[in-house]
Amino acid sequence: MPRLEDDCASPKPLRRQPTQRRSARRVERMLDACAELLDEIGYESLSTTRIADRAGVAIGSVYQFFPDKRAITQELTRRNVELFVTRVGRRFMEEDYRGWWEAIDAIIDEYVDMHRSVPGFKSLQFGDVVDLNLLDSDSDNNTVIAGRLRGLLLNEFGLADSHELDIAALVAVEACDAVLKLAFRYDQNGSEEIIDAARQLVRGFLSRQLRSYTPQPD
Repeated sequence: MPRLEDDCASPKPLRRQPTQRRSARRVERMLDACAELLDEIGYESLSTTRIADRAGVAIGSVYQFFPDKRAITQELTRRNVELFVTRVGRRFMEEDYRGWWEAIDAIIDEYVDMHRSVPGFKSLQFGDVVDLNLLDSDSDNNTVIAGRLRGLLLNEFGLADSHELDIAALVAVEACDAVLKLAFRYDQNGSEEIIDAARQLVRGFLSRQLRSYTPQPD
């Protein structure tokens, strides 16, 4: 299986990198428009023409930066990942946790809040609707996410790096992702009962997996 790296979601280049502030803002408007349309009409009905109209740009401007709608959703997915990891990292910096289990709760809280409040997130999440390898050509999306979150946990709690930790992080992300998706299928705002079950599932699994290499208090 692929090794979980902390930063394996390195952005792939756009067709053309925006070099001026105006161009960068235009690209952001395209991504915002894509996110809104995904929530309204879904990926199948999405088109570059609709994205251009919603963003208020010429269709030629879209093609300057993106070859097709898949490339735009790919970039939107990367933006979502970076926002997710940034939000989790900020909480890790600002809050004190008694242990990794409270950090896991914070990670799940951020996922749920983004699902409820960030346009396009609930439609694409980490891109699996479009392509399981949107973030990295060699690793599926949840492997990339597990690697990023594993890095945060390693830095915060000093767990011993190991293949076993890789497996534990990947299984926890896959299991939690599946249960949280169920929560939002069951209730469009996310069933609190099922979200709580996701927390308990991940806590129980990781408490067994991490026991042997979690540093003991002095």
